[in-house]
Amino acid sequence: MTLDRLAPAIFVLLWSTGWVIAKYAHIYADPLTFLVLRYIFATLLFVGFCLATGAAWPKSWVAVGHAMVSGIFLHGLYLGAVWWCIGQGVPAAISGIIAGLQPLMTAAVAPALLGENLSGQQKFGLILGFLGIGLAVLPKVLAIDSGATPIHLFPVIVNVLGMAAVTYGTIHQKRHLQGGDIRTTATLQYIGALIVTLPAALLLEDIRVVWNVHLFMALGWAVLGLSMGAVVLLLYLIRRGQVSRAASLIYLVPPLAAIQAWLFFDEALTTPMIIGTFIAVAGVYLTNRKPAPTNV
Repeated sequence: MTLDRLAPAIFVLLWSTGWVIAKYAHIYADPLTFLVLRYIFATLLFVGFCLATGAAWPKSWVAVGHAMVSGIFLHGLYLGAVWWCIGQGVPAAISGIIAGLQPLMTAAVAPALLGENLSGQQKFGLILGFLGIGLAVLPKVLAIDSGATPIHLFPVIVNVLGMAAVTYGTIHQKRHLQGGDIRTTATLQYIGALIVTLPAALLLEDIRVVWNVHLFMALGWAVLGLSMGAVVLLLYLIRRGQVSRAASLIYLVPPLAAIQAWLFFDEALTTPMIIGTFIAVAGVYLTNRKPAPTNV
């Protein structure tokens, strides 16, 4: 099997491990503190990657600013919210399901912010997706799952706000970052992420870090596997024109994250979570599915 066929699936598999890594890394470092380390190393490695490959840097400070703003929302606020919530006890599976609804939120606000109209199918997909997330999350929040450990509502709300942040970051990127070298854009995004994550870590955490081999294993995977590996694969997919194939597999991220959390951390896969996840995935699929061409 060629890399062309494997690359989209590998990209999604890498992306889905982010929630499990967040839960694992919390054992050895405070969540935001770990993200600060991750962004520092990712920035340094990306700078070296850009210099080694001759990537073109933005020619104006306006373009630099747009890249950093997108990084603030896409990495700083979004990942900061997700990792903080998992550190506060939100199951990785639940967090993954919430984050998986980001395309739905983008579609919901697109008419107002981008002038895009929704079809009847897309509106139905939005309703279906939010019903699915409600079914998956509310039993845990209300502690009505038999034998399940309840979770607090506030971290779930913060997780949803993180999804709102990545939604805005995506729209900002569509508006202002259509051109430019994606390698240098990614580098500037991590610098933007540091601008908000470092002060938040200093304000909210004790900067706890347990320096051992397990920490470096988690950091290595977060930086090389996620911050760099997934991005390099995305670059490859863009060059090969296979972004649509990767996008279709993104719908598998929430169930993949839930399965990994069950395998590695024994997180319960309750019936409402399983059913709600599939309903949410169906909603995301319908919202993003292109209508069939009409024969004239």
